[in-house]
Amino acid sequence: EVVGLIADQKLQDNLSADAVKETPVVMVLKETPFYGEAGGQVGDTGTISGKGFEFKVEDTQKDGELILHLGTLTSGKVNTGDQATATVDADRRAGIRRAHSATHLLHHALHITLGKDAVQRGSKVEQDQLRFDFSHKSAVTSEELIQIEDEINRCVSLGEGVDTQMMDLADARNLGAMALFGEKYPDRVRVVQMGDFSVELCGGTHLANTGQVGFCKIVSEE
Repeated sequence: EVVGLIADQKLQDNLSADAVKETPVVMVLKETPFYGEAGGQVGDTGTISGKGFEFKVEDTQKDGELILHLGTLTSGKVNTGDQATATVDADRRAGIRRAHSATHLLHHALHITLGKDAVQRGSKVEQDQLRFDFSHKSAVTSEELIQIEDEINRCVSLGEGVDTQMMDLADARNLGAMALFGEKYPDRVRVVQMGDFSVELCGGTHLANTGQVGFCKIVSEE
């Protein structure tokens, strides 16, 4: 159900494609399968359509508890209260899932190769590519990069299951779940575990098993 419409930075009861044309529009649904950008993972894209309208979702963001679908009303007229079908771009989402699971494997490989002082400071997870920010006492050598890449792909080849579960923060820490330094977490957290080599607090989208990553290549370090 469409519960909110914003155009020209104002709440609107209805919008027509002819009136807004290229004007950026924000649509809010009562429920949504779209992932709002968070935890380094980019927001989903896709379409939201209903009787008499089509909306192209070009980005999805979070604002507090709200999931904001940003995009263009490409045809028709939409009213708050209208029923809609939300369709995520499945190919893009699949690529994001591959990159996000690979990010966790990279984090594990850094600890195996460089040690636990290689601390994550951030990341950006996109379709089939990722950037991982971390602090370390020295630059990573070319030999270490090869070792890191080999360890990631060893974990990929194992095809271990990727399991997610909600649990109390204290239980997650006892399990050894890694958290992003400086982040504040609620009392109940989502834990993503890959085989016996990776346990992290994470709210993002992931694969069913590590083998679905396919292959991971480190293209640069700086």
